[in-house]
Amino acid sequence: MRKVLLAALVSLLSLTANAQLVPLDCDGRDSAYVENIKGRAQKIVDGLQLTDQKKARTVRNIIANRYFLLNDIHAKYDKSQQDALQAELYKHHFELASALALYLTDEQVDAVKDGMTFGRLKRDYQATQDMIPTLSDFEKQQILIWLKEAREYAMDAADSKGKHFWFDKYRGRTNNWLSARGYDLKKERENWQKRLENK
Repeated sequence: MRKVLLAALVSLLSLTANAQLVPLDCDGRDSAYVENIKGRAQKIVDGLQLTDQKKARTVRNIIANRYFLLNDIHAKYDKSQQDALQAELYKHHFELASALALYLTDEQVDAVKDGMTFGRLKRDYQATQDMIPTLSDFEKQQILIWLKEAREYAMDAADSKGKHFWFDKYRGRTNNWLSARGYDLKKERENWQKRLENK
């Protein structure tokens, strides 16, 4: 039994080692564009503080390849082909998290998602709590759920404008929901501003 388990462990480690050799999908791409994307991906990886340089390089390539793929997909469709665009984006949506899961913890995968979406989830979540300190645990949880949904959509957007669009869209949904639950958002914002001024 021990021999079987040992063999399985060796096989798993071998697969992981081989899986780490993820090449950068840069063939046929403009060199300046590739360097720009590598830099963008590297900035996200730097935030993870990975000590294994091979793993860090592999994760960087996975993220960069994701940017390449998104660019390729968005370039294929014009404004009249949004249904086809969304269908292809959905087809590939879960590939990033699956690829990263070989090398990163769930928390680190979330950090990559945050890095690809300008940290809007954490900022928006904190801002909402700061604006309305009386939010219940249930309300906080629902707001976080919607922000995570927004992040998933934002990750597939073509550019920064598109990424911010999704968070703004979900903020509107959240505000409508909070208003329906009896919050006076105008008053909450005014009180929040006063608290900031008095700090």
